Amino acid sequence: MFGTILNRNFFSRPTTIVARDLLGKVIVHGDLQATISETEAYLPFDDPAAHAAAGLTKRTRVIFGPPAHAYVYLNYGIHFMLNIVTEPEGIPGCVLIRAAGNLKGPGRLTKGLGINLSHYGADLTIGPITLQNAQNIPDENVVITPRIGIRKAVEKHLRFLIA
Repeated sequence: MFGTILNRNFFSRPTTIVARDLLGKVIVHGDLQATISETEAYLPFDDPAAHAAAGLTKRTRVIFGPPAHAYVYLNYGIHFMLNIVTEPEGIPGCVLIRAAGNLKGPGRLTKGLGINLSHYGADLTIGPITLQNAQNIPDENVVITPRIGIRKAVEKHLRFLIA
């Protein structure tokens, strides 16, 4: 264990702040762990690239719930994507974990950590997946760019990386 498990209050903040602050934190799933090095924010309002933009559906229901839950979905029928629900309950924000440790890309990350659809809705404050406090990355070591791999709202600078 690296540090304390991040509590619900950490995630119950604006999505962009959580996306930035997740850099340097550690994802733990069983005996597997990796330090988060890249995230993307998907905003609760005025973000056509966010899944929540379509409203409350069976697929997106967890995003509208309390923060600190996993939103896992299958992308292109191939890769699982891990998102972390942010904002207070009822406000649908989430952060995609794009890379951690040597697991570059969100599909490799979930495969490497053994994360799949069975983890949809998992409470990240109790497991089986947790996010643990580790290092805080100084602002001068954070790069902010447009998101990648999307077709809508590509101009938004909501991708956060450790330089």
